[in-house]
Amino acid sequence: MTADESELRELRSSVREFLEAKSPEEAVRKLMESEPRFDPAVWSQAADQLRLPGLAIPEEYGGDGFGLVELGVVLEEMGRALFCAPFFATVLLAAQALLASGDKEACARLLPGIAAGRTTATLAVAEDHGSWDPAMVSARAVPDGDGGWTVRGRKCFVIDGTTADLILVVARTVAGPTLFAVERDAPGLAAEPMQTLDATRAMARLTFDAVPATVVGAEGAGGRIMAKVLDIASVGLAAEQAGGARRCLEASAEYARVRHQFGRPIGSFQAVKHKCADMLVQVELAEAASREAALLADEGSDEFPVAAAVAHACCSKAYMTAAMENIQVHGGVGFTWEHPAHLYFRRAKSSQLLFGGPAVYHERLLDRLGI
Repeated sequence: MTADESELRELRSSVREFLEAKSPEEAVRKLMESEPRFDPAVWSQAADQLRLPGLAIPEEYGGDGFGLVELGVVLEEMGRALFCAPFFATVLLAAQALLASGDKEACARLLPGIAAGRTTATLAVAEDHGSWDPAMVSARAVPDGDGGWTVRGRKCFVIDGTTADLILVVARTVAGPTLFAVERDAPGLAAEPMQTLDATRAMARLTFDAVPATVVGAEGAGGRIMAKVLDIASVGLAAEQAGGARRCLEASAEYARVRHQFGRPIGSFQAVKHKCADMLVQVELAEAASREAALLADEGSDEFPVAAAVAHACCSKAYMTAAMENIQVHGGVGFTWEHPAHLYFRRAKSSQLLFGGPAVYHERLLDRLGI
């Protein structure tokens, strides 16, 4: 199912109105220091009123059957508002991993709860090194002798890892990296919050000590599943980054119009004009790259993997540039804890590093190009 332009505008308007009411700066700051780091009541409203968790889940599993284009609109608005919720981990990582696995039984069992907003989920791949490369996975899974599996190892930088009801974990078997499903209350599973630069995106360290697990998809197919999930998640992250970058540009332009120095608005000075102009170029390019990649994904184009890597690189750079320049345009007040500029900078930096950082995603782009 694909929405037309008027429907996309209506979706954007509805999501923005919801987030302005439910995720103002005061709410974001409060949730940054709370546990869980999201408001369950707001999450329920997002599911019940806007059906956001099920937006891109196929109708056969209880979702609305839309694609990355529609999901990108939602993520742009969430990035703009720094929305604290388990949306990214649940919808972009876990749900997409289930769909990429091709395991219809697992999808039928797990996706309806995700689509309805009753189940939150996450994907645990990275370990102490922070790499999302399945070849770097050292966590191991072995048969338990009763037809099931047990997982041992440690995972780090797991988004919403302390609160997710369902954890999809990539562990190594004799056949290679494999995707497993683990329940939150499984014996042997321990989770501890991680202190990271960006307090608006909760991360955790998970320890698996002979934790019962269920195979999702084919044994040894973890590498193929991760390649597909990483492309989709990169485009979703790119949309979120573009939304945050757009908000930094808006904040800079607003401040440049109202802040006076030497008897006139600072926006009239050439240096400030240049900063805002450079930010605009970066933001427009980021939005174009992320939206084009989402469109190619929904069309099933062979060019999608390349476009996903381009969007990730382009939007990471744009968000970092916009976040840094936003602080500069605001001057002294932009460096203070009380001003929101640092919240966007922290999100920009953590997003840039989420799937491996510039060196890794540039290498990924070359790989997708076959170089």
